Amino acid sequence: MPVAVALIAIAATVAGTTGTAAAAPARAAHARPIHARPSLLSLEAQFMCVSCHEPLELVSSPQAQAEKGYIAGLIAAGDTASQIRANMVVQYGDAVLGRPPASGFNLLIYVLPPALLLLGAAGLIYTLPKWRARSRRAAATPLTGAPPLEAGEARRLEDELARFV
Repeated sequence: MPVAVALIAIAATVAGTTGTAAAAPARAAHARPIHARPSLLSLEAQFMCVSCHEPLELVSSPQAQAEKGYIAGLIAAGDTASQIRANMVVQYGDAVLGRPPASGFNLLIYVLPPALLLLGAAGLIYTLPKWRARSRRAAATPLTGAPPLEAGEARRLEDELARFV
């Protein structure tokens, strides 16, 4: 009996290997490399829910679930990440992209912050020396105050201050 079990196991292994070997060339012709196949988790961060205007990975509204299902279908069809991105834009428009394309009016998103930062730095470089010079001049000039106190007033002031000390 143990010999029969061993023969069946060997026969099953040989049949499975032969079947797999025969099917391997057919699958290899249609298969894509494993590293090129994106996952739903890696793609969710790149897209927005078009109704919530929140990242797709953070929401679970019906619209977000529909978008996730659409992405999952594209992954199952074997699309690459760039193909899925293009299909999502066709299906839902540019609003679905987490990072808008750097063209047209959207280019301001990429150009304006660094330009404002440079403009602010240039403004500080221009005005700081003037502010410092003004503060040095103010420190160098003596303060013009009230006329000096008379002897009686100075004595009374000293007496008043002595009570507080």
